[in-house]
Amino acid sequence: MDGDAQTRQPSGHHTDTYATKLVEKTGSWQQKVAKFTPGKQSKSQPAGGFDDTPIPRAPPGYTLKFTFHRATSLPMADINSFSSDPYVYAQLNTTLNPRHKQDPYMRFRTRTIRKSTDPVWDTEWIVANIPASGFKLKARIYDEDPADHDDRLGNVHVNVDSIGESWSGIKEQSFKIKKRMGSKRAYLIRGCAAMLSKDLHMSGNLVISVELLSRTEVGDNGGRVWTVGPCAWSQHFSPLIGFFAGTKEPGKDKKGTTERYNFQANQLQLAGPVPHQLYHRYVEFKPFVAGMFNAKSLRGRILNRALHHQHSRIYNYDRSTVYGSFPSPSKDMTLKFLELVHYDKGGRIFTYVITLDGLWRFTETGKEFGIDLLSKHTMHSDVNIYIAFSGEFFIHRLKSPHKNPEDQEQETHPPAEIEGGPPLSDPPADPNYYVLYIDNDSGTYRPNAEMLPVLKKFLHRNLPGIKVVTLDCQRDANKMGKLKQEQREKKKKEGKGQVFKQDDGSSLSSSDESELEHRFDENGNVEEEKKEQAQNDKDEKI
Repeated sequence: MDGDAQTRQPSGHHTDTYATKLVEKTGSWQQKVAKFTPGKQSKSQPAGGFDDTPIPRAPPGYTLKFTFHRATSLPMADINSFSSDPYVYAQLNTTLNPRHKQDPYMRFRTRTIRKSTDPVWDTEWIVANIPASGFKLKARIYDEDPADHDDRLGNVHVNVDSIGESWSGIKEQSFKIKKRMGSKRAYLIRGCAAMLSKDLHMSGNLVISVELLSRTEVGDNGGRVWTVGPCAWSQHFSPLIGFFAGTKEPGKDKKGTTERYNFQANQLQLAGPVPHQLYHRYVEFKPFVAGMFNAKSLRGRILNRALHHQHSRIYNYDRSTVYGSFPSPSKDMTLKFLELVHYDKGGRIFTYVITLDGLWRFTETGKEFGIDLLSKHTMHSDVNIYIAFSGEFFIHRLKSPHKNPEDQEQETHPPAEIEGGPPLSDPPADPNYYVLYIDNDSGTYRPNAEMLPVLKKFLHRNLPGIKVVTLDCQRDANKMGKLKQEQREKKKKEGKGQVFKQDDGSSLSSSDESELEHRFDENGNVEEEKKEQAQNDKDEKI
């Protein structure tokens, strides 16, 4: 996928499988240690949630377009095909100070090119507000191998010390790939092949361009960078998880219509900047939570690693992953979003997280999901300490697209049966017929309800045509509960599980707080898990 995707990969199934059991043991160990190192307990509200820390002030910067053109003479990670499935995973560093040192890095992943040691990506990444002091671009090249682990094929570093109006940029410059961190197995295969052919070379290159587009128009404070575009999207499928959870999607065979097991997770890059007010930290509602995010204690490291594994498994890249992008927000982008959530079919409810750089991750949530996750919003964020916003959302189709969706005379599906769309006919391909109900129902980050209008404006800018209604999970609890219950009732009648689902820990929401409190006793010990995972995972890359 072209976008600022978090691509941490797990290091094997053992940690994920036994994490919860080990946490129970380590919890008792650490309680004994705590008896000898008592600390102070705060009587105030738990730390976290909305954070009003201002963006550090800096002069406005420049908007740059990074283009990853191609690579040559890459090592061969697959001994069977004497080839690789390469992609670029880049990280952009600048001298700008973050609001907090735990803020995530600016990262970007290209799509994967299949069976090639000379891949051509021609993938663009436009980033705004790069300071005059320049940047450091770290580009890592990997071979995608979901069955085993992703082998690193090498690194390229691009350092620019200063940028100005007259900076000429970098035009399709070839950078030598450093082998030091590359897979020894892949280079061994390449070396053996080179001995048999004079046309093969051991040293590879990555061709990159960096173009200065303009001065960034950001007012008087250029204290952060953000992704302008393209607005990339990706769908991630997992038949194995679908088998365990019992969710299916329609398929066809020679005998007629069939069903196959599958899950779907989605990512959509929204055009930045994310409003600076949307800034939330995880909430320390239990003692073990800080360790889970910071990975400092033994129990915290186990939980942190298990959640990274779950994220990597659900947002897994393989041959079934579907990629696409739009240059900027448009009607077509709104229709693609509606397609990803299956319009108003089946009464679905989705859990979501929006990262600080505007990457929107979401999957369907529902009680029928049979595989437990430690924490849903934490998993979607890839255990990021800070995010922009999180909660749940669902889609309704309007009978009258030009009326206010909250008008008492306005009928919507669900719950009403309306002609001209699901379940009897195809959905209308016009964003004006749809309303996005979105809330702040996330116990992990507890987004501030006062920021819902800011979120609404941001989504309006990125999804032209669609109507947006925000719900406060506390003030609008009764209304939200009624609407979600209508979704569930409609799902019983219409919905056959077609996309990825997560366990819903309460009747009204997917609050991570209630889910984790159910799993842990007051001392932070893990309860016995009902099922063990049987899923092989990838090795952690970063």
